[in-house]
Amino acid sequence: MRPFVFINVAVTADGKMDSFERRGSAISSRADKERVLRLRAEADAVMVGGQTLINEDPKLTVKSSQLRQERAARGQPENPIKVGVTSQALPQLGGDFMTAGPARRVIFTTSRAAPEQVGLLSNQGVEIHILGEKRVNLEKALERLHALGVTRLMVEGGGTLNFELLRLGFVDELYVYLAPIIFGGQTAPTLADGAGFTATNGMRLKLINTQVLDETGGLLIRYQCQRKDLQ
Repeated sequence: MRPFVFINVAVTADGKMDSFERRGSAISSRADKERVLRLRAEADAVMVGGQTLINEDPKLTVKSSQLRQERAARGQPENPIKVGVTSQALPQLGGDFMTAGPARRVIFTTSRAAPEQVGLLSNQGVEIHILGEKRVNLEKALERLHALGVTRLMVEGGGTLNFELLRLGFVDELYVYLAPIIFGGQTAPTLADGAGFTATNGMRLKLINTQVLDETGGLLIRYQCQRKDLQ
């Protein structure tokens, strides 16, 4: 079995998650940021890929005290489990992923990860799972998360992780905030990077609903994806 998996992304009108500079450009509006915080507060765990984990060092916490109180009332910890998926590079001990919290931290990596750094992170309470030699086995990672009690998993990028989860059929829903701005750029990251689908086997999505989210004209689109259960 696996958790219910949903991807949340903010993209420009031309589908870019960042500019070609890849410096974490601000795309979301205030209203969208509030929506994302509530989604995160409703999740058991939040997952990011290697580039996001290392380059952006996200906190992945619930900033609102009210939302944390609501989690406590449901019998949940203050923050969802932080999950990193990385084939080799691991987070720094003093970074936000490690120190912001309190939160349980889980890393899925491969045998390429440096044993010394794996040991240091383990000593800091990080739960590290070696799942593969060159690439993380995402099927096993989702099984492990389900075994840890994760029933609802939020994925916050980046494009490579998004694509692999979509390609494998492990995504149930997709939330897209479409911002009224254009970045362009051939190398700018998109919602789903990776190897890509062919024209004949691209993933088909079913529209759930749309909503104009704010006065800037930002549009929230929610899709249903193909589901693949793990037995």
